[in-house]
Amino acid sequence: MILLIGSLTIGLILSLLAFGVLVTFRVLAFRDLTVDGSVALGGAVTAALLVHQVHPVVATLAAFAAGALAGTVTGLLHTRCQINGLLAGILVMTALYSVNLHILTKSNVPLDSEAMTTLISYAGSATGTMDLFGWQVPTRELIVLSASAVFIALLGLGLHAFFQTQWGLALRATGDNAQMIRALGVDVGWMQTGGLALSNGLIALGGGLLVQYQGFADVQMGIGMVVWGLASMIIGDSLVGTKQLGWLITGAVMGSLLFRLLVAIALRWGLNPNDLKLVTAAFVFVALVLPEVLKHLPKRRRAASEKGAI
Repeated sequence: MILLIGSLTIGLILSLLAFGVLVTFRVLAFRDLTVDGSVALGGAVTAALLVHQVHPVVATLAAFAAGALAGTVTGLLHTRCQINGLLAGILVMTALYSVNLHILTKSNVPLDSEAMTTLISYAGSATGTMDLFGWQVPTRELIVLSASAVFIALLGLGLHAFFQTQWGLALRATGDNAQMIRALGVDVGWMQTGGLALSNGLIALGGGLLVQYQGFADVQMGIGMVVWGLASMIIGDSLVGTKQLGWLITGAVMGSLLFRLLVAIALRWGLNPNDLKLVTAAFVFVALVLPEVLKHLPKRRRAASEKGAI
């Protein structure tokens, strides 16, 4: 049960990653690969500030600001320097590895000092256990899970409300039809840059929260996170079965939770941690292929029945 609760908590935290990927890949139609660097950047900034006794709320907000800055750089490279979007993301992601090393000063920074305060430590004072479906679960873990669920729900509602505003609608229109929005006098370049800033800010925020939950920051923690975000988004799309933005945001959370549970089940069954990335890639492959197979399956059955009738 503790493994399940921990997996759900991490899945909720990494919903921020799915939100960020949703903004760029689905709303803005921009293939951004800054993700891996932004996750580690958010974690590095948060850890560095916490080590220097900065308030955890300030450290977490700083992670969002750092990610937004990284996304802005990617956007400017693409829109102002006319660099291909994929290449711009790769350039920033590569540069962020060195930036994160300078921020952390070493490859791994633990957050286990008793004098250090994190958002998670606010629940650390809760002691004892609670009975949950016959299982004795630490009260602290339930508090963290509940707080994470409330935060993600509020953020999802806020993100949906933002996309109903004039600026949010313009951002969505930029992804749908850039020529039309340009004809209306909107600067497409700045819209793309703003969308990338929002996306990477959310992703870095997830990195900052993840660091506080797992208790350490590692310069390589962002490796493969773009795959995680894509898998969560694709699984969510398959679960909700609609392109309405509200449902897509809900699906991103559901996809992140399901994907994390699948990983936890694989580890529970004795998966070698060295094979985790391979299994992750396999999950993404299934998520990409399965919806198309299910979509065409009724047509094949109908064709086979018609052929049999003839």
